[in-house]
Parts: sequence; structure tokens; C-alpha cells
Amino acid sequence: MLRAHPVEAIRAAERPLIEAAAAAGDPDAVMRRAASGVAHHTAALLRRRTGGVYGRSVMLLVGSGDNGGDALYSGAVLRGRGCRVEAVLLDPERVHGRALQALRGAGGRVAAAGTGTDSSTPDVVIDGVVGLAGSGPLREPAAATVAALAGAGVPFVAVDLPSGVDADTGTVHEAHVRADVTVTFGALRRAHLLASPTCGRVEVVDIGLADMGSEPLTVLRPDPAEVGRAWPVPGPDDDKYTQGVVAVRAGSARFPGAAVLCASAAVAATSGMVRYVGSGSTDVLAGRPEVVCHPSVAEAGTAQAWVVGPGAGTGTEAVADIDAILARGRPTVLDADALTCVAGHPVVLRSASAPVLLTPHAGEFDRLTGGRDRTDRSGALRRYVADLRDRGIPATVLLKGRVTLVDDGETTWSIDPGSSWAATAGSGDVLSGVAGALLANGLGCGGEVAWPAVAAAVAHGEAARVAAGRTGGAGAPIGAGDLLRALPSAISALRGA
Repeated sequence: MLRAHPVEAIRAAERPLIEAAAAAGDPDAVMRRAASGVAHHTAALLRRRTGGVYGRSVMLLVGSGDNGGDALYSGAVLRGRGCRVEAVLLDPERVHGRALQALRGAGGRVAAAGTGTDSSTPDVVIDGVVGLAGSGPLREPAAATVAALAGAGVPFVAVDLPSGVDADTGTVHEAHVRADVTVTFGALRRAHLLASPTCGRVEVVDIGLADMGSEPLTVLRPDPAEVGRAWPVPGPDDDKYTQGVVAVRAGSARFPGAAVLCASAAVAATSGMVRYVGSGSTDVLAGRPEVVCHPSVAEAGTAQAWVVGPGAGTGTEAVADIDAILARGRPTVLDADALTCVAGHPVVLRSASAPVLLTPHAGEFDRLTGGRDRTDRSGALRRYVADLRDRGIPATVLLKGRVTLVDDGETTWSIDPGSSWAATAGSGDVLSGVAGALLANGLGCGGEVAWPAVAAAVAHGEAARVAAGRTGGAGAPIGAGDLLRALPSAISALRGA
């Protein structure tokens, strides 16, 4: 399990180390330790990209904060390993003096931004522009410099966090560094998990921090092996009912495929029983004859969980079905059209006495929240869930995206599958079917739905990766049907992780 912490928690953990170093007469001891880690991982990147370290060219983009000092000290280390090092000072009047002296003493070159810099393209850039205290986009002249270097294909190593990415919210501003490697110190920052595609590979350097544990603003990311160990498999005394019965209200004459994808995913996720309610019975049974079909919600048998919404319509009948299903007091996944119904008729959620999992994509989340707080995705999610729970609605939200977030009002989970292969029509129908099956099985404890939602998102991302590998070897575009067919292999891979 990975844990990523807010800035204030990081600073509190670092403070005793920094104070102890200062009391010992070496105020930069912690900074030099961090800088050695930056130099180590920069050298590793140089070896991968160029085949060596000696004689390679390193540019330092140096801001006024401690990250600038880290970059300068790391440049001194790399200069000692035979690299040609040039520091570009973005604010020469506010540079870390002792670190700058160390670089100069090692033979590094120094120039102010826009004046007299080496015109050749460096082999790597170390981003020490903005520290944890910074927020907002890169400013000039840093923005233009970064854009030019990125356009030339130069790789970036970010110190602590890519500049232009907010440390706590994970907001990626228009002008920012996109790092190939991010080197951070002691523990992960929230943005490392909230904005992981922009951070590249994240390396954590040990600087002596104590174990930080978790707090309400800590972001968690599961290890695939944890999901695999928890995935339900039938025991010697199980039958189709004890493994969980999930009911699916999905599909319509307009969108029959949604019914097939959602019900089929529920079958593939566990080996219990799937009930189907909707107008797509013929299509569902053609692909999955083991599904038990019912003509209406009222006539559906007992189920331990429900999935409602994919392709099911948004009219008065759909709203009435949502209300009736929530009134049954079973954990329920609300997806797609059901979310549109909730956005237009939020009062329907008052019928929920059991946990509800809402699974919006960005557009659906905007409809649910009125489009507020788009720049702080995790904060908007936490506030929305907290508002629902304050009104007595036991809600958890899975916010889909390149990085999927799950929040139950107490914990934020981040799931990054490492690609966007799952960004294809119908993919969400598969995800909701998997989540519903896991809820019916009772994965997790205490009647909550966050862990089943997290597990479903992890398996969904793994299935997309497997499907892309099957269709093109090195990866090729996939459809939701490809993802669905890859789901059993993905679950098997997780269990073997």
C-alpha cells in the first residue's frame, strides 16, 4: 500500500531532521542527502538514455526555494562524476548561496536565465524551479525555457515534484514540467498519486523520516497483490448464493450493448449468480445464458447488491426504478444514466439506507456538482461525498479518469493503471458490473463499498492492459468487448501477483 501525504505533514516530519542538522552545525546536511539521491537517479536516467554518465550534459533549472538548493547540490555531485553541468538561475538574487558555492567549487557553470547559457541541448534537465510551497503554473522565463527543452525531447528529472503541479491538490497547470523521473524525499506527496502521469516514475530517497502513518488527507494506492489476495474465490462450502447474487438494471432498445457488457462483467468478476432486469434479455442471454432474467424490478428475486444505470434511460420510469431499488436496502452501484437521473432528481438518493457507490466520469461529476472546483479534483470529490453523508446518504464515489479516485468521505484512494487503454465506449459498463459483483460478494468489511470499488478499478485497468497486449502485442487500441474478454486473465494475474 502506498501512502501520499499533505505538505504540512511532510514539513512536520522533516522539521526535527533539519533542526538537528542545524544544531550540529551543518544546516544543509539533509539537503545534501536529498541531492545525492537526485544525482543518483539522474545518473541512472543518463545511463539508460545515453549509455553513460561521464561527459554528459546536465542543465539545472534553479528557483529560489529549497528545491533549487537540492538541484545545485546534485549538480555538484554530478560534476564530480564527470558531467558537464550548467545552472540556469531563474532568480539570481534569491538563490541558495551555499549550494551555489558548492556547484561553482565543483566546476559547474552558472548563468542567469536568458543570458549567456550554453546553446547546446543538454542530455537531461533537473527541475528545481518550484518547491512544495509553490502553486499555479510556471511563470516566465521558466515557462518558455521548459517548453523549448520539452519540445527538443530533453528528459526531465523533477526535484520533489514537477514544477507547475500543486503538491496537495495534484492540479496540473497549463504551463508545467512533465517529468520522466520525479525524485522525492522520505515519503510521497499527495500529487505523486493524484497526478502520477505528470510525475513519471517516482523515486523516494530515504532521508531518515519516521513512519508517517495515515491521516484524513493521506491518499492511498493499493498494491495489485493486495487486490489479488482479497479477490473472492469459492470455498469448499460455497454455493451460488453464498458467493453473492448481483442484480443488473441496464440496457434499453437504444443501448442494448450496455446490458450485455454490464451483466457479462458481473458474471466474469465472481462465480455467484447474476440477475438481469431490462429490455435487453434476449441479447444478454445470447452471450451469457447463465444470467437469470426478470421482466421488472418488482419481479426480481433477492440480490445482495444492485447495479443500476448503464444504457437504462433517464425518464420517469428509470427514476422510479432507482427509487425502488434503493428502497430495498442493498448496496447499489449507480452509473451512467442513473447518475443523470440523480443529477436531475437528487432527492431520489434519500431512499438509500444501504451503501451507494456512484461511478461518474468527469462530465457526469460536473452534472452532479454543478461543475464546481474543476481545478481541485480530489478536493471537490471529498466535499461532494461529505455533503451526501451529512445528509444521511451512505455514499462513496468512484470518479473515473486517467487516474481514478475513490472517496468515502474518510479516505481517498488513487488508482493509476499506467495507461489510458480503458478510455473507450462501454468500458464504464464493464467497470460497474465488476463493482456490483464484488459488492454482492461482500468483499471488504463493515458494509462499506470503498474497497470493492478500488478492487474493481484495479482489475478494470489490468484488463485494459492485458487486452491492449493481446490486440497489438506492444499495445493497440481496444474496445470494451476486448476489455471484457481480458477480465478473467486480469483477475488471474492479480491473484498471482
